[in-house]
Amino acid sequence: MILLISDLHLEQERPDISRAFLHFLKTRAVQAEALYILGDFFEVWIGDDAISPFQRSIAQALRQLSDGGTRIYLMHGNRDFLIGKAFCREAGCTLLRDPSLVELGGEQVLLMHGDSLCTQDVGYMKLRRLLRNPLSLFILRHLPLATRHQLARKLRNESRAQTRMKASDIVDVTPDEVPRIMAAHGVRTLIHGHTHRPAVHALTLDGQPARRIVLGDWDRQGWALQVDTQGFRLEPFAFA
Repeated sequence: MILLISDLHLEQERPDISRAFLHFLKTRAVQAEALYILGDFFEVWIGDDAISPFQRSIAQALRQLSDGGTRIYLMHGNRDFLIGKAFCREAGCTLLRDPSLVELGGEQVLLMHGDSLCTQDVGYMKLRRLLRNPLSLFILRHLPLATRHQLARKLRNESRAQTRMKASDIVDVTPDEVPRIMAAHGVRTLIHGHTHRPAVHALTLDGQPARRIVLGDWDRQGWALQVDTQGFRLEPFAFA
């Protein structure tokens, strides 16, 4: 069994989500061969050197799962793209590129966070290219902690305000971008998060059936995609 989740947006101000995640690790993930976390694991991450006691407790829980034999893979999201090698070493997880090709259920599957698919959101895409530039990342990681905290708050507040103002189709994936990137990687299944619109979309690529699976965000309930001998099952579950 393999599990995939995304968009938990873990933060100390939402203890209900962190409790649900810790319960998920002890009850479901401990039985899994692998756990994939496809971005926005934390609500904000300003650098491995600024890890808080709360974030360290999450890293320790992941390490315990990893030490028990479950492989853990973590992908950057738009909120936590500054997660680095130090956190991954502490948490016992492997950092995945976005996008990444993996084998799930006997087929090659493309994994993404999903924000790069929202190409109609021109302003966000420009900001994304700026922030993910290697020089920008170097500068961000070497800014004083207080400056990084201020910048993170500013970006988060602006993101929330702009999302409320934008049309729903702009903050969703661009329909033409999905078949383009799937064809470029030669896959029939794409799995991503980011949009907070969990669903399984049936597609047709070159006359053949395909699918796009959108993981759900954790807010009032959790979401997980389970891959096993029965296939791919995307299901919500109540917080314990």
